[in-house]
Amino acid sequence: MNFTEALDYLKKAAERGSVLGLSRITKLLRLLGDPQDKVRTVHIAGTNGKGSFGAMLTSVLKSAGYRVGGFSSPALTGVTDSFRIGGEEISGEEFAELIGDIAPVCESMAEKPTEFEVLTAAAFELFIRKKCDIALVECGMGGDLDSTNVIKAPVLSVITNVQKDHAAFLGDTIAEIASHKSGIIKPGRPVYFGGDSEEAYEIVMDTAEKMGAELFLPDYSQFSWSDESCTVNGTDIAYKGEKLHIPLLGTYQCENAVNVLSCVEILKREGWDIPASAVREGLENVKWHGRFEVMHREPLIIYDGAHNPDGIRCAADSIRRYFDKRVILLIGVMADKEYGLYADMLEGLVDTVFTVKPDNSRSLDSTVLAETFREKGIRAVPYKVYSEGVRVAFSCAAEKKLPLIALGTLYMYKQFSEELEAVMNS
Repeated sequence: MNFTEALDYLKKAAERGSVLGLSRITKLLRLLGDPQDKVRTVHIAGTNGKGSFGAMLTSVLKSAGYRVGGFSSPALTGVTDSFRIGGEEISGEEFAELIGDIAPVCESMAEKPTEFEVLTAAAFELFIRKKCDIALVECGMGGDLDSTNVIKAPVLSVITNVQKDHAAFLGDTIAEIASHKSGIIKPGRPVYFGGDSEEAYEIVMDTAEKMGAELFLPDYSQFSWSDESCTVNGTDIAYKGEKLHIPLLGTYQCENAVNVLSCVEILKREGWDIPASAVREGLENVKWHGRFEVMHREPLIIYDGAHNPDGIRCAADSIRRYFDKRVILLIGVMADKEYGLYADMLEGLVDTVFTVKPDNSRSLDSTVLAETFREKGIRAVPYKVYSEGVRVAFSCAAEKKLPLIALGTLYMYKQFSEELEAVMNS
C-alpha cells in the first residue's frame, strides 16, 4: 500500500462516522497483539492545552535521552502530523506501511473500525516498531469512551483542565465533562489534574479515590512569572528559583509549563531519570504549531487554533498582553461551537474582522459568523471564498500596520498556511 492508497482507505473508514465506544478498538488491538500493552504511556486528556503540554514534555524527555512517541489530534498539516517520534512527524512511507498492515485486519472484522480507531491502532503499532521508551497519547475527545482509552496501566494519566466543549457528546456541564475525562484514570496509577475548576476537581478526586490512584495537583508556590514573562519572543517562567525560557507564545503557556514541570516531578518519582539540564534544554528547544504561532513578522501574522470559549478567552488575553493597539482578525469556526460568545470576548481588541468558512463539513457559514460581531458594533466582513478572505485580511494588516491574528479552529491551520504563502509569493 502506498501513501495515496493509505489515505483512500482512511476516507473509507471515515464514512463510518464517529462512533463512541471501545469494543471495536479493543478487538482490533487484540488482533494486532495488543501493542498498547507493550509500551509505557502517558495518557493525556483535557479541554485545552493537550498539544502544547505534549510537545513540551516530549522535548524534555527527548533531551533526557529517551525515545519518545507521540499521538495527537487533529492533524495540522496532514495525517502524518499526528504521529511523532522524538517530536518529528513520521514519513508518508512509514504511515503507508502501518496502514497497509492494519487495513486487512480491520477488514476481517464484522464491525469495521472508524477512522480514528484505525489511527489509534496505527499509533500504538508505530511505538512498538520504533522501540519507544515512552509514548505520549492524547485523547481525541473526552476520555472514557475515546479510542485511546485502552491503556490499562499508564505511567501517568494527565487531565490538563476541564472546560465546556463537545457538548453534544460530553454533556452541558463541567461535572459531566469531567466525568468523561476522568475515565482515563486507572487503578493504582498516578493521575495529575492541572485545571482550576472546583467542580471538575471534585469529580477527578472522587474518581481517583475509587480507583486507588494517587492524585497530584500543581504546587504554585514553586513557580513565578509576571506580565513581562510573555512577549512575542516567547515565555519565561521561574521554577524553584531557576529561570526557564519557552519559545512558544500565548499567555496560557505559563499554565501549560506548570503542568509539564509538575508532571516531570511525578515521572522522576516513578523512576524516570530527568536531570535539570534536560528540563531546561527541552523547554528551550520545544516546537509546536498552531498555538499563537508567529507565521510572519512584517506584517506580524499569528495563528492561534482557539476553538472553544476558554480558548478564545485565552487568545484575547494574549492579544491584550502583547499589543497596545487593535488587531486585524481573520476567523473561521465550527458550527457546533459556542461562537455567539466570541464577539463579547474580543470586543475592544479588534479593528476589523474578516470571517471565513474553513474547508470542513462542520464549518459555520462566514456570513452568520460576521453577523455575531456586527451585533456588537464590530466591523466584520464575510468572505465565501477562503483565499480572498486571507488576501484581503493580509492587505488590510499591511496597510494599517496592525498585527493580523488568524483564529478559530485548528482545522484551518493547513489551509491558512497555504493561502498565506500564496499571497506572500504573489
